[in-house]
Amino acid sequence: MPSRRRSPSRTEPGGPEAGLLVDRVDPWADAVAHLRAIDPRWHPLIDRIGPCRLRPRRDRFGILVRAIIGQQISTKAASSINRRLLDLQGSDRHLPDSLLALGIDGLRSCGLSGVKAGYVRNLSEAVASGSVPLSRIGRLRDAEIVSLLTGIKGIGPWTAEMFLVFALNRPDVLSVGDLGVRAGIRSHFGLDALPTPRQCLDLAEPWRPFRSVAMWYLWRGLDSPPPAPSVQAP
Repeated sequence: MPSRRRSPSRTEPGGPEAGLLVDRVDPWADAVAHLRAIDPRWHPLIDRIGPCRLRPRRDRFGILVRAIIGQQISTKAASSINRRLLDLQGSDRHLPDSLLALGIDGLRSCGLSGVKAGYVRNLSEAVASGSVPLSRIGRLRDAEIVSLLTGIKGIGPWTAEMFLVFALNRPDVLSVGDLGVRAGIRSHFGLDALPTPRQCLDLAEPWRPFRSVAMWYLWRGLDSPPPAPSVQAP
């Protein structure tokens, strides 16, 4: 994912034939074809990385909890805290009522700071009360979802944008506040300096309506740089 997260595969409801059909069809084929058509600089990156593997995740609440846990700490530390928090709930998924039952002290015992424990409680209260209806949130537009989520203290624009991309697979998100995105754009265009958020928006305009897929490839490109050319002996 991004400079901070990742994502994997999906299964669809329906009979076995429906499941096989979804598995065999590339849902992002049109997006990849669009990127290839507008800019040949995409060709080597797409060829190296392969098909876009973005698939929607069903655990929407868990994605937001893990995003809060991961703020400003290493991936390894975040994974450890996340595991302890799941163990304390006795579950393989985060549940709003379970997290609320732990209280601030219980959340902190897993390694969360007092501030982050408060953020997790805020999110849990919003979801448990129904003020943030995650099961129906996919019916809203991107901007409405960002506005709803950022109304929860502890959820900022970056977290809301990652939710759009990784939980809902919205196709046209560009998170210009993400340093990985800006670094990827710098590399893609061969820029001397890291572009500003405004420059990122301007440069990425031709990627519409598939900026999420472009962003995914930029992240993957940073994670898997091309091999260095071999040096030939004189």
